[in-house]
Amino acid sequence: MKKLLFIQLLVMTGFILLMTACATTRNTTLITTKVHPRPAGQQSALQLTVTPLKTVRVGFVGLGMRGPDAVYRWSHIEGTDIKALCDVEKERVEASQEILRKNGRPEATCYSGSTESYKALCERDDIDLVYIATDWIHHVPIALYAMEHGKHVAIEVPAANTLDEIWALVNTAERTRRHCIMLENCVYDFFETAALNMAQQGLFGEVLHVEGSYLHNLDDFWDEYWNNWRLDYNQKHRGDVYPTHGLGPDCQVLNIHRGDRMDYLVSMDTKAVNGKRIVEKKTGKPCDSFANADQTSTLIHTAKGKTILLQHDVLTPRPYSRMYQIVGTDGYASKYPIQQLLLRKEGLPQNIDYQNLNAHSALPDSLCREMLNNYLPDFVKEIEATARKLGGHGGMDYIMDYRLVYCLRNGLPLDMDVYDMAEWCCISELSRISLEHGSAPVAIPDFTRGEWEKTAGYRHAVSPVGRK
Repeated sequence: MKKLLFIQLLVMTGFILLMTACATTRNTTLITTKVHPRPAGQQSALQLTVTPLKTVRVGFVGLGMRGPDAVYRWSHIEGTDIKALCDVEKERVEASQEILRKNGRPEATCYSGSTESYKALCERDDIDLVYIATDWIHHVPIALYAMEHGKHVAIEVPAANTLDEIWALVNTAERTRRHCIMLENCVYDFFETAALNMAQQGLFGEVLHVEGSYLHNLDDFWDEYWNNWRLDYNQKHRGDVYPTHGLGPDCQVLNIHRGDRMDYLVSMDTKAVNGKRIVEKKTGKPCDSFANADQTSTLIHTAKGKTILLQHDVLTPRPYSRMYQIVGTDGYASKYPIQQLLLRKEGLPQNIDYQNLNAHSALPDSLCREMLNNYLPDFVKEIEATARKLGGHGGMDYIMDYRLVYCLRNGLPLDMDVYDMAEWCCISELSRISLEHGSAPVAIPDFTRGEWEKTAGYRHAVSPVGRK
């Protein structure tokens, strides 16, 4: 009997050790991708500044869904000159030309008829910035060509989709000393800018965890994308293919590559259901494969021991949400489904009646609104009325464009640099790699190549000689 028990115990012990070894192997085997060394003679683009531009001369490439709105906003920003308009379809160019006429701007030179029409625009010597709002797959070729021809580039989200594309943008920006900014508008929304200011002022204590997402049912929009490019991309690509709206504000709060860096990620997804149905409905044919899941979740760990939770879902009927949350040692902020703040009492204004507050509920709505208004950054307050009037996702698009022009005219570092673009976009391919390896951890490259602690915290640059 004792011998039998001993054998059973030995077998059980061996099983436990085997399972522990397997679990340990799975949890600690980190998949890595190539980190490209900086080529000889090439310098970092951290805090990159260029000679101030009295007038920002811009050319727009891509005038489909977002491009015309950008033309409209820029026509209301002082110190800009819209020199050129480009799109494959001539009718779209003419429609944006009409926007200029209606807003008292001179007509721009028009380019159309080919997916390479942008080259003539980039080759001009009277353009400082190329503003790219095409479909995703054309972002990088246009941006690289523009930088090689001495132009700064502003690229709609996501600026790049693969690690090869990302490294190409980083290296070209560093070598040419041109700004490469991704047009991530959500970092300029009113709640996000106020919450970021609160975090920078220490109201939340040490921020330990943040969340972000893109939860947006696109059923009403699939037919609006030129040549069905967006649905086609989702059908062919697995992973979080649109991470930047949620991740951008998170990274600014965590000072990513300004004192901390994203270290590794793990992704999980559901099976694909609705994507197949949409394709079958549009084509009338059976759809055997659809790569992008209905829901993709990604958990990110940073070098300083913080965590980020991301989600992507454009296929199920759920309310729109970017799931923005900040969790700190002394406070909490959440934007969706309703705006909420929760702070320790010592972090609140001293004239507040605490009788209606407790440690388990958010601040009253009126106090939440008051604090959010009080903590709006000065640069937002200065243009808030104009931003809300001109719109662009409630005003944040105008603030984004205004800040880009402001920094270029004052010779300041841009609010988002090429490394922000790289870090936020790389989640697409890295999440796919994790998913294809059973949700294995995947290392996130250091695109600054060892310089992620050189800048002390994220800040919006302000001109010392006054606003232009």
